[in-house]
Order: sequence, then structure tokens, then C-alpha cells
Amino acid sequence: MTDDKPITHRRVLSIALPILLANVTVPILGAVDTGVVGQIPEAEPIAAVGVGAVILSAVYWIFGFLRMGTTGLTAQAAGQGNRAEVAALLTRVLMIGLAGGLALILLQDLVYWAAFRLSPAGQKVEDLARAYMQIRIWSAPAAIAIYGITGWLIAQERTRDVLLLQLWMNGVNITLDLLFVLQLNMGVDGVALATFLAEWSGLALGLWLCRAAFGVPDWRDWARVFDRVKLRHMALVNTDILIRSMLLQGIFVSFLLLGGHFGAVTLAANQVLLQFLYIAGFALDGFAFAAEALVGQAFGAGAVARIRTAAKMTSLWALIFSLAMAAAFALGGPLLIDIMAKDPEVQQTARIYLPWMVATPVLMLGLVMLDGIFIGATRSADMRNMMVVSAAIYLVAVWALIGPMGNHGLWAAFLISMLARGVTLGLRYPALERAAASTSA
Repeated sequence: MTDDKPITHRRVLSIALPILLANVTVPILGAVDTGVVGQIPEAEPIAAVGVGAVILSAVYWIFGFLRMGTTGLTAQAAGQGNRAEVAALLTRVLMIGLAGGLALILLQDLVYWAAFRLSPAGQKVEDLARAYMQIRIWSAPAAIAIYGITGWLIAQERTRDVLLLQLWMNGVNITLDLLFVLQLNMGVDGVALATFLAEWSGLALGLWLCRAAFGVPDWRDWARVFDRVKLRHMALVNTDILIRSMLLQGIFVSFLLLGGHFGAVTLAANQVLLQFLYIAGFALDGFAFAAEALVGQAFGAGAVARIRTAAKMTSLWALIFSLAMAAAFALGGPLLIDIMAKDPEVQQTARIYLPWMVATPVLMLGLVMLDGIFIGATRSADMRNMMVVSAAIYLVAVWALIGPMGNHGLWAAFLISMLARGVTLGLRYPALERAAASTSA
């Protein structure tokens, strides 16, 4: 495996940069989906694709733990030189992904009913969105299994393969969007069918990228695959990550809902500014993923010094990028706001709160990198517990700051929660090193 290779700047960048490039393609696909359906001279199809995509993304997001948990567990097995366990983990995550997707297909009517109860839409929009989801839901097993494949590849530093997988799926999706919608006039159904085919073709490519694991018998060593101790540990890790992610999602949702109390203009401005946060998150993800792989391998080998080196080196590059983004937001933020919003009131309001976004890349640095470090070490209970503490701090900050500061108070509470996650995880870092030392004892 790779546990004896030196951790260098070149190695860190070779893991991180393909993830950065892969993340760049995500908003491009969304823009094409919207653009092609926008050629239909009605508002309802655009709204339907947006609503349907958001609902399915939210449902699939529940299974996001599969990506993170798989990365940590696989990296540790790789660090131990345990090729058999690496192969068995691939089988487990594929089975979980396929089973989860099949469950969503069986429960799809309940999903649609709940979604439209929470966020009702006009009848035509709801009908079109339902038709869109009824096509796309059949690729749920592929979409969820790809989470596991992605985590498995990242753990072994194969981020170029992750980039290839992302480029392939988005390329197929965009090409079929143009064919089905603009050439064959299939409308909303065409957008859904394009995504359906892209996701299943993505799973096929993902399996091909993992073909070496299927060339040895370990992937079908059922005694190992269904080992109760390994399955229990995997379930605990994934459950902790799921709870942590649900609390994080709760903070985001409450932020959006609370912003609505300040009027439509402020709500729209907050939505525009959140795109800056997403950009920063996508950029830092590359270095967090590098930390997951390198820390996980070192943790599996019980190499404390290598854990420290991996944490420092990946965080150094993340700091460089975060400072660059802060400068870019300060200098180019007004232009980005004008590109994303054409309403003069929204533009003016977003500029008022832009300084919070200038601070965001640096304030979120600690939490993003420590998330990656703790995922690699599978210290999921710490991630869950510190997320609980940070959510409580967020609620107190909201209660204390919104009254006297208004929307500035809401942004302050939001960023305080980010800072709290970084600080609390940082306080738990010594325990992570002690745990790694105990595995080598």
C-alpha cells in the first residue's frame, strides 16, 4: 500500500487538485440543466426541474455518510497493508448503496408526498416535478453506490480517477441534455432521463475503475464481508456521521428560514452570499480529502508523527487557498454579486453583508480540515459530539445576536457555529493522537 511513502507537498497537491477540478464541474451541470429547460417558453418546467432536483439531492444527501465513512475505514485498512479488508469494504459499500437505492424506489411515493407537504408548489409544477423524479429515482442505487466508490478511491489517493468519474458523468449528462431537450423536445422528462443514464453509466465506469479489487477473491470472501465486528464498527461510524450531518443541515435550514424574517430582499441577498461559502467549501474540500486519505493511512499504521505531518501539510495548503479566496472575495465580491443578482436592491443589500463572506474562508478553515482529519481517523463520535456542542452554541448566538444586530447577528451566529466546530474539534485532537499511538502499542 502507500503507508511508507513520504508525505510531501507534491503528494498533497496530487490528491487535492483533482478534487478541486472535479468540484468545478458541479455548478456547470446545474447551469446546463437550467439552461436547456429554460428554452421552453414557460416558467413551470424550470421550476419543476429545480424543485425535483432539490428534493432528490436532499434525499440522496442522507447517504452522504457512505462517502466519508468509507474513506476513513478504507484509508486505515490501506495503512495497515490489509488488502483483503480494502476489497471487502468495497463490497460492503456497494451493497449498502444498492440496498439504499432500492429502498428509495420502493418508498418513492412517500418521499414525494412528504416533500410536497413540506414545500407545496403549484399543481402544474408539482406534476412536472413528480414526473421528473419518477424517472430519476430509478438511478438511486447507482447514485448512492457512487458515494461509496468515491470514498474508496479517495482513501487510496486515486483522486484522478474521481475526477475522471465526475467528468464522465457530467459530460454524459450535458450531452444527453442537449440531445433530449433541444433536439428531441422531450422537455422535463429529457432532463431526468439524461441524469438517469449518466448515473448508471457512472456506476459502470466506477466499477471498472475498481476492477483490480475484483481480480482477487477477497471482495467475495463472504465471511469477511459480513464480519459482525467490522459491520458493527462501520455502522457506528456511519451513524455518527449521519447525526453530525443532520445537525449541520439543520443549521443551514434554520439560517435560511430565519433570514426570511428580514424580508424577501435580505433573504435573496443571503442566498447570493451563501454561494461564496459554497465556493470556499468546494475549494477547501480538496485539501480536506487529502487529509482524510493521508491521516487515515497513518492512523491505520499507528504512525503518530505521520498523522501530525499530514495534518500540518494539508492544512498549510488549505490556509494558502483560504487567504487567496478571502482576497478574491474582497476585491471581486461586488462583481460576483452583480453577476448572480440583477435586482439593484438585492445587489446593494448583499454588499452590506459581503464582509462576512470575506472572513468566511479563514474562519471555516479549521472546521473543514479537522473534519477531514477526524474522518480519516474515523473519530466519528468526536465529530458527532462536537457538532452537538456547536449547534447549541449556534442557537445561543442566534438568540443573543439577532435582536440587537438583525441580519448581521444571523451571519455572526452562523460563522460563530463554524468557529466553534473548529475549536471544539481542535480540543479533541490530542485524543486522536493518543488513540493512534495505542493502536501501534
